[in-house]
Amino acid sequence: MSDADNVTLCVSVKPGSKHPGIETDGDTIVLRVRERAVEGAANEACIRALATALDVAPSRIALVRGAKSRRKLLRIAGLTPQQAHHRLTLLSP
Repeated sequence: MSDADNVTLCVSVKPGSKHPGIETDGDTIVLRVRERAVEGAANEACIRALATALDVAPSRIALVRGAKSRRKLLRIAGLTPQQAHHRLTLLSP
């Protein structure tokens, strides 16, 4: 697997949301998760939600930066930037 088969996404996480889901608006990805930001629960929920949306295993997603921030940088292995963009645009209404 080459570097071309990796994509890095910057996401904004909203923990404790009543209505979980993923929204895209241009280059902005907003992840709403039910879990609160306590002991990494929101980070784990964020990874699971993104894995489901992108149809990849959660183990292929790594938190690069932002463990204690609402803005996170996530690296997804085994996915090209074009594939990630295509899968995320399918989520848009």
